Amino acid sequence: MEKDSQLDAAFAALAHPVRRAILARLTQGEATVNALAEPFDMSLPAISKHIRVLEKAGLVSRGRDAQFRPCRLNVDPLKTVVGWTDQYRHIWDARFDAMNDILATMRDTKDEP
Repeated sequence: MEKDSQLDAAFAALAHPVRRAILARLTQGEATVNALAEPFDMSLPAISKHIRVLEKAGLVSRGRDAQFRPCRLNVDPLKTVVGWTDQYRHIWDARFDAMNDILATMRDTKDEP
């Protein structure tokens, strides 16, 4: 998958809270669709659709273990997301530093008699 389309697919997959929760669960190790569906009030077909979106984005893969097809997390697409966001880190760091300076000035002014 081309880097831009991989990034688009990853962001689209990460846009839904259920898919983010599935990824969070998979950080603990592989799991079946049934196990991934447990915390949600959704049908298995609905959870399977979410997993397919994650698979299409490359964030999840399914293995084979007898009749089970456990899902596992693939971190490489997340590294692409991190790389893209890191190029903007200096902007946010500068903005947070400026905000911190403003808040410090406001505190100092408030403390003066």
